[in-house]
Parts: sequence; C-alpha cells; structure tokens
Amino acid sequence: MFLALVVTPELRDFLARARGGAVRLIKVRIQDEQLVLGAYREPERSWDQDYDPFLLTLLDDQEPCYILYRLDSQNALGYEWIFISWSPDQSPEDICLLGYQRHVSSCSGPAPLTLAEQELQRIKITEGRVKQVKTEISVESKHQTLQGLAFPLQETAKKALQQLAQKRINYIQLRLDVEKETIELVHSNPTETRELARRVPKDTPRYHFFLYKHSHEGDYLESVVFIYSMPGYSCSIKERMLYSSCKSRLLEEVEKDYHLEISKKLEIDDGDELTEDFLYEEVHPKQHAHKQAFAKPRGPAGKRGHKRLIKGPGEKVQDS
Repeated sequence: MFLALVVTPELRDFLARARGGAVRLIKVRIQDEQLVLGAYREPERSWDQDYDPFLLTLLDDQEPCYILYRLDSQNALGYEWIFISWSPDQSPEDICLLGYQRHVSSCSGPAPLTLAEQELQRIKITEGRVKQVKTEISVESKHQTLQGLAFPLQETAKKALQQLAQKRINYIQLRLDVEKETIELVHSNPTETRELARRVPKDTPRYHFFLYKHSHEGDYLESVVFIYSMPGYSCSIKERMLYSSCKSRLLEEVEKDYHLEISKKLEIDDGDELTEDFLYEEVHPKQHAHKQAFAKPRGPAGKRGHKRLIKGPGEKVQDS
C-alpha cells in the first residue's frame, strides 16, 4: 500500500519563488500526510561553502525529511538542485559535503567489472609487466625482440633442459610462478611410459618434456615429446590464458637455445590419455599410401526386375 503525500499550497508557492535563485536550501517535513515547508536558507557564500553549515544543522535525529539544495551551476531549465532524502537511521557523514562528493565520483566512474572482466584485467596488467625475451638470430650477435608473453626460465629449469638434451634425464615437469613471473622446475624424476599418466596433476596446468624411448619399424628411437596438460575448467581463466600464452615462447627457446628437437607437441586435459598406444600413434601416425579406387554404387536391389543382356540384331535375348 502506498502513502500519497499532498503538497501544501504554501510549499507549492515557495518552490515556485525559489526557482529564481534567492534560496539555497529548502527543508520539507512530513506532517499529517502532507509535505510542508520546514525551513529554508538563503545563500551566503558559494554552494560548497554553504553546504555543511546549512544542511547539517537542520537535520533532526528524530524526524525524517527531504532536503532541496541549490547549486551555483545552471542548465537549460535554470539552477541545478540536489534532492536528499534524510532518515534518522542514516549517518550525517553519508550526506555531508564529502559524502556527496564521493557519491558524484562513484557515479561518474566506470561500471563495476564482472568476475570474468576482473580476471582479464589482471591478466592484461601481468602481461604488461612481463619482460620481453631476446634471442640470437645471427653470428654477428644481432638480436630480435620477440613480441608476446614470455616468462624467463628459472636456473634449475635451465639445468634440467640441458640434462634432457644430453639424455641424462628422461622427464621434466615445469610450472608457471605467476607472482615471480618465472617458469620453474617441479621435478625431473625418472619416468617410464606407463608411469606418465600419474605425473599429470588433476587440478593444475603443467608443461611436460618426455624422452619417449621406443621401437619403430625395427629401429630404436628416442623422441622428445612435449605435453601441455590443462585440466579443463577446474583452473581459473587467468591460469588458462597465461599457460596458453607462454607455451609457444617456451618451445621456441627450448628448440633454439637447448637444441631439443620436439618430435610431437600434445595438449591434453587428463593424464589417462597418455597410454603406450596413444603416444606411439601420435609420434608415428598411420600413413595411407594408397587411396581406395572409386567404386560405382550398386543400384537398389529388387526394384527393376532381372537384368537383361541386349544382343545385336538377329540374336536371342536371354535373361540373366
């Protein structure tokens, strides 16, 4: 149920006269379901200098009211006014000059970001701080700046990659340290192919380098396989974007600086995919050397009766 408040004739007339600018503040009270003139103040100084001395002294901690406060600025309709609804359960600090200025500032600012927008904003800030990596491009030691997201390798990670290139170890697991903006070594424990699935975390992304030892067509081979494991949407947007962005720069550095030839690059979301058969088929995909000859489709059976062989003139026609 709504309460309809009636404006008294006295207040209506006073509001009409106040439009000319002779009044700074008007207090409107509620009395017997009517809006009545409670008090008013005429301007003495600028609007911001008058604000707190005029407004705060008229507030009653036992009675709600409305305040109309005139600014010095004007628009096409005349002077601009602030409308304030005061209730005793409010704090005067909310409607004092400083509170009003905070309110104006918040209204003029951008709309609040969603959680996804906040994540993207943090990623952009992180990308802006990441150092650019330079790589040698000629014997004259000229350098070219690689544009993009590239976290530097930690010393233990560099040492592990050197050992992998020398085939002294067969497995490396790396992680991003977002706070330090580096790529760190998790571990380089000896790993058999059948143990590879257990090395993949279920709740966080990782980079893996694995020396895949196997036989193919009678030859013994040792192939370096890169595995990027990303366990679906259990990871934050920030993690997914950072790992995806850093991946290509990491591989470029590994192949150029550590002379590691990556035989296969894989992206998985579950370690259970890494079976013996899966690795073999990825490293040695089946080649289809011969294409199947085009076979003319057979006609629908039983709809055209028996086929007939048509002979030349004078010869008999036989059923087939």
